[in-house]
Amino acid sequence: MAEDDELKPINDSDMDSMFVLPLSIIPLQTPALQAARLIKNVRLRSAVEIFSDVQTGSGQVEVEALPSMFGWPVDQVHPDLGILRRLALLPSYDVYSLRISLREHGIPVNDYAALKLSPQKAAELTRYMIMFTRPLMKMIYADEAVNIETYDDLLKLFRDPDVKKARQRLETMAQSLNIDIFDVPRFLEDYGDTFMSLSYFRHCLDRLEPYFTACVQALAPIRTHFQLKQNVNLMKSCDLIEEVINSMSASITGRLEVFDKRTREMWENITQDEFRAVKTMIERYHVTIGAALCGLTVKMSAFAKMFPHPQSGGPIKRADFMMTEMIQGIELIRDVEKQYAAH
Repeated sequence: MAEDDELKPINDSDMDSMFVLPLSIIPLQTPALQAARLIKNVRLRSAVEIFSDVQTGSGQVEVEALPSMFGWPVDQVHPDLGILRRLALLPSYDVYSLRISLREHGIPVNDYAALKLSPQKAAELTRYMIMFTRPLMKMIYADEAVNIETYDDLLKLFRDPDVKKARQRLETMAQSLNIDIFDVPRFLEDYGDTFMSLSYFRHCLDRLEPYFTACVQALAPIRTHFQLKQNVNLMKSCDLIEEVINSMSASITGRLEVFDKRTREMWENITQDEFRAVKTMIERYHVTIGAALCGLTVKMSAFAKMFPHPQSGGPIKRADFMMTEMIQGIELIRDVEKQYAAH
């Protein structure tokens, strides 16, 4: 990281975030909670954020403190408390993990269709989606010159006002996939969504690279400081932080590479069954990858807030941050594979 580079806290819109769940999508009875958000704080604990702005900061309340705050009866569990307790246990609040986790835990949602990335984020992911749309384009258009910028552009071509042309494309696709022509639009939607999720996870990982580098580099002055290097606990914590960053980024990269390889193989023998197998395989790891990326994003964002420049804060301040904030809950990231291996 160059001297003049600045790390900024990661700040996505609520629906694009890994660590924010807008409670407006959950049917809760308490009006004040409908405007609140459930967030993962720097210690990777879930908290209800009642307000947040630059001046006043973030107003966070532990889930278990809500009954006294709202005057809920103590002799029975308020319905909202029951739901929030279950939501607090979810490892990531990205839309792809949520779709799976909410169903698995029987948590109601106002509208499942709302669980998708914003159009802005989808547009941002176009460069990742191209590798997945290219084989599809080749299958349907062969050598025909078409200008496709986004996955939506591709879908629009199937809703072509020239019905005859669109029908020919659908027939070509249906034949290749060995499915009914009426199933093609559904296949395209499923395909786009599955690979949008991979594009999203890859984008989230790529975005973290400069943060990983800066954080690991920030450990060097702590390790060489004449006084700090005597602290055995601190040295162990520094080693653990570095190990988790390196091993988890390598693990997620490896998993995404497996998906890429499997996708390329899928196109060599594309059938609906083959696509379903790939889709199922990818979805099986949504929660695991989401949990690891959520934890890493929260930690790296907190680091960036505290140390935006390489020269921000001396070794003592950094050591304090590593011991009080960075190390807290880091084992949750490290043990993600074990915890969600069943998925």
